[in-house]
Amino acid sequence: MKTRNTVLTGLAIAIFALVLWLADKNLGGYAMRILNLSAIYVVLSLSLNLVNGFTGLFSLGCAGFMAVGAYVSALLTMSPEVKEMNFFLEPLAPWLARLTLPFALALVAGGFCAALAGLVVGIPVLRLKDDYLAIATLGFSEIIRVVITNLQGLTNGAQGLKNIPKFSTTWTVWGVAALVVAFMALLTRSSYGRQLKAVRDDEIAAEAMGVNVFRVKVTSFTISSFLAGVGGALLGHMITTIDPKMFSFMLTFNILLIVVLGGNGSITGSVIASILVTVLMEALRFLDEPLNLFFFKTNGLPGLRMVVFSAMLMAVVILRQRGLMGDQELTWSGFEKAGLLPRSKKGASK
Repeated sequence: MKTRNTVLTGLAIAIFALVLWLADKNLGGYAMRILNLSAIYVVLSLSLNLVNGFTGLFSLGCAGFMAVGAYVSALLTMSPEVKEMNFFLEPLAPWLARLTLPFALALVAGGFCAALAGLVVGIPVLRLKDDYLAIATLGFSEIIRVVITNLQGLTNGAQGLKNIPKFSTTWTVWGVAALVVAFMALLTRSSYGRQLKAVRDDEIAAEAMGVNVFRVKVTSFTISSFLAGVGGALLGHMITTIDPKMFSFMLTFNILLIVVLGGNGSITGSVIASILVTVLMEALRFLDEPLNLFFFKTNGLPGLRMVVFSAMLMAVVILRQRGLMGDQELTWSGFEKAGLLPRSKKGASK
């Protein structure tokens, strides 16, 4: 059984890699941008799901940690000439002006800086619960945005950073997304993952069983911040320009929407919802343009796309309040039970 599942997983990875290769060769730049953005949203939604879904906390600070990761990674990969071009109002700090690191190191550094920010914020605010925690983390996100706007000599202020190296290729973003999915799967199945779920289900009972609830919360929040920082860095290196306005509450809201739609506590749900939401948001863009249908004509209604998209989401949430997957995962045994795979010899003998 275990061997069969390993073979099926390897086959699925190979097929997905082939699909990515074919897409990279045949799809246009716009379509590939949407595909790659889906991978980045996979990373971001899993980072938020780790806190909101698996640990049972309500955090709204994702955009702030993304900003930290994006700015750190961008500043560490830009060449001295590009930095000089960006910082024309006020020179960049001398210790950073000549420093350039490989993308992999800069990506990890961005994640670690976001994790450090998460640790500093998490120690005081994670003693709060529910709405108070959400407000505190949202406040942190806004503070980070204001600080970035005013640190002219370090972040270039409101002008942002332009001409960031485009390192977020198809294989890079989907490779990172695959690593994050694998990490989340291993984490949630480990003893620490069981502690996360115990804290989510009942903090008092978990503490009575010897679980250090506060340490579990802080660790989960720090790991989530690291993943958000990595996601922000990937986003910056894909669009090659960042500014403080990008990292507003609406960005956190979009990621939270994906988590809720996919299902709190479901890795598979976050992956499916990330791709679905990203593709649908672009597929419905024609609704903002002039329409001439048999029963409906418009001269162009900006925002109609979001109205229709929101109505679709409301329908999904009303009909399936736990999201598309709830807290369940797609597994080979699940496909077997559904009759989509032949039963193994061990299962048939039973």
